[in-house]
Amino acid sequence: MSKPIVAVVGRPNVGKSTLFNKIAGERISIVKDTPGVTRDRIYAETDWLGQRFTLIDTGGMEPNADDVILKHILTQAEIAIETADIIIFVTDVRQGVTDADTKVANILRRAKKPVVLAVNKVDDMTKMSLDVYEFYSLGMGDPIPVSSVNMLGIGDMLDEVVKYFPDDSEEDKEEDKIRVAIIGKPNVGKSSLINKILGENRLIVSDIAGTTRDAIDTEIEIDGQKYVFIDTAGMRRKSRIKEDIERYSIIRAVAAVERCDVAVLVIDANEGVTDQDSKIAGIAHERGKATVIAVNKWDDVEKNDKTMNEFLKNIANELSYMSYAPKVFISAKTGQRLNKLIDTIKAVRENNNLRISTGVLNDVLIDAMAMQQPPSDKGRQLRIYYITQATVKPPTFVLFVNNRELLHFSYRRYIENQLRDNFGFVGTPIHFVVRERKD
Repeated sequence: MSKPIVAVVGRPNVGKSTLFNKIAGERISIVKDTPGVTRDRIYAETDWLGQRFTLIDTGGMEPNADDVILKHILTQAEIAIETADIIIFVTDVRQGVTDADTKVANILRRAKKPVVLAVNKVDDMTKMSLDVYEFYSLGMGDPIPVSSVNMLGIGDMLDEVVKYFPDDSEEDKEEDKIRVAIIGKPNVGKSSLINKILGENRLIVSDIAGTTRDAIDTEIEIDGQKYVFIDTAGMRRKSRIKEDIERYSIIRAVAAVERCDVAVLVIDANEGVTDQDSKIAGIAHERGKATVIAVNKWDDVEKNDKTMNEFLKNIANELSYMSYAPKVFISAKTGQRLNKLIDTIKAVRENNNLRISTGVLNDVLIDAMAMQQPPSDKGRQLRIYYITQATVKPPTFVLFVNNRELLHFSYRRYIENQLRDNFGFVGTPIHFVVRERKD
């Protein structure tokens, strides 16, 4: 089930990033950074009143020249429109309504996306309440006074945001379709890969244009199975500043991954795994998505009997947290191994949905503890009473123990490896929830 995407947009110095950090870091739970994934915190998985959503920060760009600033503000607004389900439009009560605010409001209004107007820096609700009325002139509905620094009004703002969340029941009707997001940095061949798949398998069902996420969803049927390919290539107009390209490609990847069943991370065989690849891979990993790593342009690489093994070692080093993801060496240009890629996509999706009975799980757990005794600390030994599977997508297991602090990371990894050895789970992360008996 995809989570709604909420983008924070507005001109520089209105407090977008502060508001983002307060919501993600203090008010609401946040997914921990994946070890080995270094990136700016552009997005966070959060919740409000039990409703989970992905929050995106479009801030951080403040070039010196005023005319360039305005261009980047408008670009941020356009990106928010393309990727988000709901937009939080942040303004500054101290500066009042500016020309830049008006231009952004005009873009958002034409897009017909739900917008929540937040008037920030209202540190004293009594003294500054009249100043908020000026923002009605933007025509974006009722302005909500907030103070991101003092944590005032944020709950009221989020109450308005969640009112726009879609009904999940609609998505249940499409369970027979495998939604595949083709992700990766610009110019690795994502669009070429989709075009080749569509060309090789001509049973195209429909093109679903205008998803407002800068991605064209293409539905296709292959051997009786329906797929929806989400193209995140996006960058049709080059951003003026290099950092923007990285930021926006990550934002688009977040939007696509939220909506997919399987993420295909496309890597350029000529470049190897880069930092940008690692950042984008981390998005799929953190969200528990089934993932396939497709090494594209393999036909361009000069090879010997060690080339593939060396490349696999590079992937293992740079994406160590994603060792479960199968690797397929392909060529979008020639169609090399595309049939294998499709088969792998189908298999990892099944593994992401795999459910194991409690009885069988506990048989494996007992054998695992017999082969390697649970750890102890200061005379206290870990006891794992039993294991059960709570949910799928990703497979999530609950371990009932006597003391969760005794369950070290290394032993948890050992149990994960035992589950993988017995049941496969190729291509999907595995999550654990640890409960003490008193819980």
